[in-house]
Amino acid sequence: MNKRILLHICCGPCAITTVQTLKEQGFEVTGFYFNPNIHPLREYVRRREALKEVARELDFRVIYKDDEYDSRKWFRNIAHREDSRCFYCYGGRLERTLSIAKRGKFDFFSTTLLYSKFQKHDEIARLGYDMAGKGDTGFYYHDFREGWKKGIEISKEMGIYRQQYCGCLFSENERFQKELRDRD
Repeated sequence: MNKRILLHICCGPCAITTVQTLKEQGFEVTGFYFNPNIHPLREYVRRREALKEVARELDFRVIYKDDEYDSRKWFRNIAHREDSRCFYCYGGRLERTLSIAKRGKFDFFSTTLLYSKFQKHDEIARLGYDMAGKGDTGFYYHDFREGWKKGIEISKEMGIYRQQYCGCLFSENERFQKELRDRD
């Protein structure tokens, strides 16, 4: 019997090679879309819809927690943590993923955040291992960045919506500020 893994997914494109890799490794993959950091709501919905397309194409189930999307709460919690916002954001999403994984008796949990070359990879892995501790649901670490270029190519071939920033308002502002600087 395959090991069951609950995979936190931030968007469709990040899921493509991550899910393919996990399936090749013998995992039964269930996705988990929980991203209260994504702003604005329109962006959250576009990413969710892109994930639905990817899940249909790759044939895996996804749990959606739209009822827990509350950007106002996320902004309140992050307001005085700008310097540590990524740590807070990673922690909140991994913590919720682990909670659902335990309740569903999954063998492991992981995240597509480990796919992005723009995320703080070591910090994410450390958080995952710390949260899992010695419990029945382990944190599964894999450097999914190895599939990054291939994932981009496949998402373009599939016509999947590809976002241009991490998801939060801070990362969106940083992206556009960089564009403005690059134009000068």
